[in-house]
Amino acid sequence: MLKDLRNYIMEDEFKITYLTNKLDIVNYECIDHFDTDKIIVRYGGGVLIIKGSDLIISKLLNDEILISGIIKNIEFK
Repeated sequence: MLKDLRNYIMEDEFKITYLTNKLDIVNYECIDHFDTDKIIVRYGGGVLIIKGSDLIISKLLNDEILISGIIKNIEFK
């Protein structure tokens, strides 16, 4: 039970959550590219490419990023 609690608190799995015009990314490694039309985020399993317009980073933490704007395409490589 203690192990399950620790895994819940210290979640290290890459996860994305899409809400209308917002993309929350948890446990990413780094941001490779950033402009208002494209953001490239590196994670343990590859690269995430977000394309759209008026893209901004609304929240930036060590292990979490929130991207806002008009998101047109999300691509995994």
